[in-house]
Amino acid sequence: MAIAGGEAKFGLQTPQTIVAHQIYDLHLVILWICILIAVVVFGFMFYAIVRHRRSVGHRAKQFRENTLVQIMWTVIPVLIVVGLAFPATRTVIAMKDTSSADITIKITGYQWKWRYDYLGENVFFYSQLSTPRDQIENREQKNENYLLEVDNPLVVPVGKKVRILLTANDVIHSWWMPAFGVKQDAIPGFVRDSWFKVDTPGVYRGQCAELCGKDHGFMPVVVEAIPEDKYKLWLAEQQVKNAAAAAAASSGRVPRTHPRACYDRVDCGSCRHRPQRQQEEPRHGGLEGSAVRPGDSRRDYLRTQRLGQRAGRHGAAQGYRNGPQVTRHTNSRTPPETRS
Repeated sequence: MAIAGGEAKFGLQTPQTIVAHQIYDLHLVILWICILIAVVVFGFMFYAIVRHRRSVGHRAKQFRENTLVQIMWTVIPVLIVVGLAFPATRTVIAMKDTSSADITIKITGYQWKWRYDYLGENVFFYSQLSTPRDQIENREQKNENYLLEVDNPLVVPVGKKVRILLTANDVIHSWWMPAFGVKQDAIPGFVRDSWFKVDTPGVYRGQCAELCGKDHGFMPVVVEAIPEDKYKLWLAEQQVKNAAAAAAASSGRVPRTHPRACYDRVDCGSCRHRPQRQQEEPRHGGLEGSAVRPGDSRRDYLRTQRLGQRAGRHGAAQGYRNGPQVTRHTNSRTPPETRS
């Protein structure tokens, strides 16, 4: 558990929620029961080995069965399991009770980052690893929170029940926060839920706990719990920031730091699904020798590109027979070194 950045180097992290306290208490009870069973079983075994060894002249008795022993080793384990079932069931029911939540946050897993959506608040952001590359490649000394630090932590208020809805965009991830007693898989196409209520302000760290690709170990989870008044100020600040970003995106004035800046820098103008730019035609040309161009009927264009003569375009088919003929388009934004 130390990998998730808790104070304890061995055992579970210090619990910070009601469910985590129940899990911790159940863990200790089961641990002591296991220790007691081990002491009794191994103690009896070693006593029998030493007391009835052959070197002291003991001769083993021959018998086929012992009804009392068989009853004991059946009844005692059943009683232990039934006794543990009650607190375990109570804890599981508490973990699944997501009703009466004060805040609902949708968490979406990506390779290899998280997206947090505060439902009904018009606030969302991405959270990904912020550990410098030089530390990862051993060119700098690693800090205290190595591989457990992010650029945008999940911020929640203290004393409020937070319901989380988890899903994924690509592969299966798992949102794991040991101090909260929360570990829930995020599965593409499904929505799972869980909840937590933090009682103490602080920064809590976890990780993705499901193997999700080559950078699985670089997908930390960080939650910052703050007082409610500070949370309201933070939420208002994020709402203003997101509103400004949305206004800039709708007007075309997108900051280069905004995710849409990358979208605009690439040659996405050739996609007919680009929002608010349906009038911009694809920049690639038609098939060599064909009169059909991208601006023509979509059906004719695709039939020509794929079927050639069978689509009724003899010139296009002839172009295929004569070998590939590449036409360079000077108006393309594709870098020169990547053009055909």
